[in-house]
Amino acid sequence: MLEYCESASITLDLKRPHHTLLELSKKYGSVFTIYMGPKKVVVLAGYKTVKEALVNQAEDFGDRDAIQIVHEHNQGNGVLWSNGESWKEMRRFALTNLRDFGMGKRACEDKIIEECDHLIEVFKRCKGEAFDTTQPINYAVSNIICSIVYGSRFEYDDAEFTSLVDRTNRTIQLVGSPSIQVYNLFPWIGKFVAHREEINMLISANKKQNQHLFSRLKETLNPQMCRGYVDSFLLRKQNLEESGVTDSHFHDRNLMQTVLNLFAAGTDTTATTLRWGLLFMAKYPKIQDKVQEELSRVIGSRQAQVEDRKSLPFTDAVIHETQRLANIVPMALPHKTTKDVTFQGHFIKKGTTVYPLLTSVLYDESW
Repeated sequence: MLEYCESASITLDLKRPHHTLLELSKKYGSVFTIYMGPKKVVVLAGYKTVKEALVNQAEDFGDRDAIQIVHEHNQGNGVLWSNGESWKEMRRFALTNLRDFGMGKRACEDKIIEECDHLIEVFKRCKGEAFDTTQPINYAVSNIICSIVYGSRFEYDDAEFTSLVDRTNRTIQLVGSPSIQVYNLFPWIGKFVAHREEINMLISANKKQNQHLFSRLKETLNPQMCRGYVDSFLLRKQNLEESGVTDSHFHDRNLMQTVLNLFAAGTDTTATTLRWGLLFMAKYPKIQDKVQEELSRVIGSRQAQVEDRKSLPFTDAVIHETQRLANIVPMALPHKTTKDVTFQGHFIKKGTTVYPLLTSVLYDESW
C-alpha cells in the first residue's frame, strides 16, 4: 500500500518505507523533510548524521513521538514511548534492576545456556525434518525475559505463557501492517481499520493476564527475597506509599506498560535476529562450515560463553554481520525534538518528529 509523500512528489511504500526514504536520502542528502499524511517529519540518514543527532546531541533529539496506535494504549507510561521525568525514573529503575537480576552478568548467561538446552531438545524432537523455528525461538527468548521480569521461566507447553508470547508477536506484526500505518497517519478512519480492533483485543488480553501474574507475585511478596523486576517495583511502590508519597511515578500503569515494553521489545528483536542467523547459515553453508570449524576447534562440544568471544573472531564477525543485514528495526522508533534545534545548517522546530533511518546507518558504505 502506498501513501503520498508530498514534498518529494513520490509515493511512500508503507510495507517497506525505509526503502523509499533511503532512495530519497541519495537525492536530498542526510537531512530532509517529508510529509507523512498531514504530519511534517524530518529524516536523518547516514552513520555520521544519525550519530551526531542521537549521541552528540542526545538531549535535543531525545524525546519519543508515540505513533497513534501505541499512544492509545500506553498514554505516556512505561519506558519505550514515555518522556520527561517518568521516562527518566522508569529507565533508571529498569536498568538498575535488570543488572541486579543478571542482565549482562554470569547469572544471566547461565539462564541463557539452560534455555538453549531446552530449545535444542525441541529441535531434536523434529528428527531432522523441516519445521518452523518461529514459536520455539520466541518461547526460548521470552523465557529469559520472564526469568528477569517475573522471577521464573515457563514450560513451552504452558498455555498461559504461550498465549502471552503469541499475542505479543501477533500485536507487533499488526502494528507494522500497512493498514495500521495508514491509521497512524489518518486516525479519523479508525472505525474502518479491522486490525485496530484486533490489536485492542490482544493488548487487553495481555494486560489482563499480566494483572493475574502481578497479583500472584504480590500475594507472595517477600522484601528479603526479590525474585525479579516486578517484585522490586511492587516493593518500591509499597515503600513510597508507606512514606506518604502519593504522586510518584511508581504506579500500576507504569508497572504494566514497562513490563509489556520489556516483554515485547526484549523478545521480538532477539528472536527475529536469531531466525535471521539461522536463515543466513542455511543460505551460506560455506560460512556455516567456517563458524562450526572455529567453534569446534576453540571450545569443543561445550556451550559457548561470553568469555569465548575474544577467541572466536570469525564467529563474532558473522554475528555482527547478521545483525547488520537483518536490519530488524530499519527506521528506529520515531524521536521528537525537545527544543528548537539548528542541525547541520537546518532549523528544526521543537516537537518535530524525527526518524533516524537505521537502514542508512547499517548500509552506509562510507565507514
